[in-house]
Amino acid sequence: MRTLFRGGGLFDGHRHQPGRALVVEDDLVAALVTEAEASDVAAAVDRVVDLEGGLLAPGFVDAHVHVVQGGLERIRCDLSGVSTREAYLATVADHAASRPDVEWILGGGWEMAAFPGGTPTAADLDRVVRDRPVFLPNRDHHGAWVNSRALELAGIHAGTPDPADGRIERDADGQPTGTLHEGAMGMVSRLLPPTTDEELRQGLLAGQAHLHESGVTGWQDAILGAYAGMDDPSQTYLRAARSGDLTGTVVGALWWDREAGLEQVEDLVQRRAAYTHGRLRATSVKIMQDGVAENGTAAMLTPYLDRCGHPTHNRGHSFLSAELLREAVVALHERGFQVHVHTIGDRGVREALDAIAETRRVRPDPGASGLGHVEPRHHLAHVQLVHPDDVARFAELGVSANLQMLWACLDQQMVELTIPFLGAERARWQYPFGDLDRAGARLVCGSDWPVSSPDPLAAIHVAVTRTAHGASGPEGEEPFLPDQALSLERAFAAYTSGSAWINHRDGSEPGPRAGVLAPGAVADLVVLDRDPFAGPAGDIGAVRVRSTWIDGRVVAEPLS
Repeated sequence: MRTLFRGGGLFDGHRHQPGRALVVEDDLVAALVTEAEASDVAAAVDRVVDLEGGLLAPGFVDAHVHVVQGGLERIRCDLSGVSTREAYLATVADHAASRPDVEWILGGGWEMAAFPGGTPTAADLDRVVRDRPVFLPNRDHHGAWVNSRALELAGIHAGTPDPADGRIERDADGQPTGTLHEGAMGMVSRLLPPTTDEELRQGLLAGQAHLHESGVTGWQDAILGAYAGMDDPSQTYLRAARSGDLTGTVVGALWWDREAGLEQVEDLVQRRAAYTHGRLRATSVKIMQDGVAENGTAAMLTPYLDRCGHPTHNRGHSFLSAELLREAVVALHERGFQVHVHTIGDRGVREALDAIAETRRVRPDPGASGLGHVEPRHHLAHVQLVHPDDVARFAELGVSANLQMLWACLDQQMVELTIPFLGAERARWQYPFGDLDRAGARLVCGSDWPVSSPDPLAAIHVAVTRTAHGASGPEGEEPFLPDQALSLERAFAAYTSGSAWINHRDGSEPGPRAGVLAPGAVADLVVLDRDPFAGPAGDIGAVRVRSTWIDGRVVAEPLS
């Protein structure tokens, strides 16, 4: 099957090429031609796709996402489509009423900014669901909203101590109020009924379909393992890879258990072999080094401020000591693993960079993985707050910055729950995309869905304009640190060729390249309904996916 794409612009994974056309033969890109040449080619192909003035690009690659988790939330009590306290409660009430026989009300996706101090209460949930326990993680999955029945079943009361890696939100009298932060979520999540294999399968299929509708053709799932009430999706992915249900090409990041030590490395080696099949490769390891800024758990070099602007005693959490992190990263590097580290605070970023610096003195065993990896390609995800002294170290150490670009705007969460507790100077160090790019850091992109939208165009809009498309208030009007904006080409490249590179789909391993439009590359493509390079930057977020292709075949047509 030969297919010609013509009548619009092309982005080849690195540069915008207006007036070009693309020929695909079966599952591979055959040629890039001029529009004039396309007229001659048209007579010799089986199918012509008219771009109608839109853009053809490589399929987006999401370098940090939680697909099964996101899919499960879509088929459970999905709070991601609303944004106010009243709407959340109405959604929970409707969901519970429609499922009177369900033992637990599960789902999630609420925004912290919808509640005073970012902390919803059990009392509110009790008004709509009193007879059954409720467990609803927020969008970033670093906190959960529970009702009184859930607190009761977990035995959480005024005398219950906080776990070492988390915090129970309390009132002035010490009574739990209904929000559990970080490790405290496990006090309730351990009681949740097991998710069935069929539910997990449906979650994967729902999540995969949602990504394809967003133009995403491959991804790195950031947690293959059990964490904070999340079901381990490893077996679900493996079954889908074996059955052919997995249509995206996936790297799975095996979860580093922060309650264990270096003894888990050998188990990770075994899991890498067990969960590598077909489109699935479990060649990365995810380490969560700190929490998030909004609840004061991201690891900071200097203390958070209180509401009056005074320093507190809180510097957040380093879930692994700096020493253990160094030992773990070196051990994983030696065994040929890529290390994928969650870093939000400036201390978390520095600790991770220091750990990766230790790998410069050792070389990975080329045969350690049995998969041909010789360059692990370590990356730090989120990098919200980077001390200026550490920006240049990304390029110096060969560490990629895995950007969640959608977050770099003045939304309510930033304005009310972050900047006041960082202070003016540190607030200017946030999401330094421009500085990282100028310093030569390799940029890759992920959505962290279901923490936030998986729409790459919305994220690219923020990266270029530093405002959120279609938003009212500060985030839609005032750019956030505009000198940290990326050009449209650099943002598109990070979400295509950059993320494909971090997943070793650049020709460094057997199989065709992804993330680029070049002869011999895989025909994983996205067709957009307009060319964002041809219009104003303020309209980038309005661009929509017309169709998504994998191996030269359509897998989604959201506008049809």
